[in-house]
Amino acid sequence: MGTRRGGGAIVWGAEVMGDQPIPERGSGHRWPARLEVWSFPLAVVAAALVGVGPVAHRFGILPLTPALLAVPLGVCLSLCALVAAGVALVRGALPSPVRRRVVVAATLSAVTGVGPLAIVAPKLSLPAIHDVTTDTDDPPTFAAVVPLRVGAANALDYGGPDVAEAQRAAYPELQTLRLGEPPEVVLRQVRRVAEEIGWDVVEVDDATGRLEATATSFWFGFTDDIVVRVQSSEVVGGAQIDVRSVSRVGVGDLGANAVRIAVFRERLIARFR
Repeated sequence: MGTRRGGGAIVWGAEVMGDQPIPERGSGHRWPARLEVWSFPLAVVAAALVGVGPVAHRFGILPLTPALLAVPLGVCLSLCALVAAGVALVRGALPSPVRRRVVVAATLSAVTGVGPLAIVAPKLSLPAIHDVTTDTDDPPTFAAVVPLRVGAANALDYGGPDVAEAQRAAYPELQTLRLGEPPEVVLRQVRRVAEEIGWDVVEVDDATGRLEATATSFWFGFTDDIVVRVQSSEVVGGAQIDVRSVSRVGVGDLGANAVRIAVFRERLIARFR
């Protein structure tokens, strides 16, 4: 079935030494090295899509749609790079410099692939709403920010009972806040808290007890609008405070508006302890 050549034989086109075939050039034993070659550049490209796309939109370089598409594409490529790097590390006997590149690729792709998934996945079960308020029966209304919302995808009209029901099911803790301090005193603290947490105050109306502000997200630079209403409270003889936060774009907010209101409430309560 084969012919002897030196100490080996040719068997079905493969050279053998004793009983063990010696793989031919170009055979599958090189595939871990090929994974190593691709893992690093793939991880770099993926990280650029995840990180640069949103930032480019924030600074007006990239339109919203391609910026939004860049993130899931980058996450998918990061996961591919992570798998490639992991297999190369496990299966390949790599020289030290090459191994360091693969380790960097694995680390980078874990941050830009697994990281976003870990952040977003728990929020996917939240309701697809972008308007959250502590008073769903009589939501605070906007006035000063209206001219700033020209071209906004979302309107300021409240969504009604369906939105209210979805909010109450997801965020039952968001209720009207009542404090035993005069409304004018509370309104001053409302402004200080708003500035402290980084909101851009648009207007404070002492006559109506209303503060309006905007908040800008770090990554995409999305702008959300906030109104805080401070009224006299017949329940505690002090002030009652309601907050509303509305996203300008997006059907759902992944819980961002609810978190914003909760943080504001906690900071304001702390001011009067």
